[in-house]
Amino acid sequence: MKDRLEQLKLVSIALAVLWLCGGAVYAQDGGSEEEELAKKTQNPIASMVSLPLQYNIDFGIGSADATRQTLNIQPVIPFSLGNDWNLIVRTIFPLINAESPVQGGGDKSGLGDITQSFFFSPKQPVNGWILGAGPVMFYPAATDSALGSEKWGAGPTVVALKQENGWTYGVLANHIFSFAGASDRDEVNTTFLQPFLSKTTKRYTTFGINTESTYDWEHSQWTVPVNATITQLLKIGGQPLTLQIGYRYYAEKAGGPDWGLRTAITFLFPK
Repeated sequence: MKDRLEQLKLVSIALAVLWLCGGAVYAQDGGSEEEELAKKTQNPIASMVSLPLQYNIDFGIGSADATRQTLNIQPVIPFSLGNDWNLIVRTIFPLINAESPVQGGGDKSGLGDITQSFFFSPKQPVNGWILGAGPVMFYPAATDSALGSEKWGAGPTVVALKQENGWTYGVLANHIFSFAGASDRDEVNTTFLQPFLSKTTKRYTTFGINTESTYDWEHSQWTVPVNATITQLLKIGGQPLTLQIGYRYYAEKAGGPDWGLRTAITFLFPK
């Protein structure tokens, strides 16, 4: 664990240097195009192709005080549906490396279950609100039974947010219930709630806070991680991207981690 923390410290220092350089560049050369791009990075259903690579490490799991590392590959692809609507497809591919939460157990690594959301969204805000809704699908793609549910699932998903004066606030939610899969595994019946709030500065640095709360109706328990993040918009070799670091505290954990860290890089492909 000490080695991992040292690596994360070095990564954080490198990211801080890049933020300072990137913020300085945008402060000098920024304009309306950069302001619009910064707003889109805080909009989960923006009409822009992006590729977030989000690395999470969580500590203090189970009696073995185990760690769990997850790299979420999360491509976002928009489709124009005529003059008035967009379809935004968001997919999460989790790559997991999990130590055993109990002494003497086996560590596991591989692909976890895949979640894919389809948001139908008006191209123009509705009374100032950016809205989206549609189905969410849950695929039993885990390469090891310990990393997934072995269940097929589906349900509704919605998002609503507002952006004004550098602030972004709103909520993303979904509910997934299983309808097929291994009969000897627990059913999936979960509600996900993600209220979020962020402020973007004139240097295109964004300070954000959110929760990524899940309620498991099958076992009547909450998992409530609270994330505090700093994100910087910059360009490297002409490629716009964002870099992010964050700290996560579990207000409710249901046997899960005590705390965690997050780093992320998101490649942006504006039209």
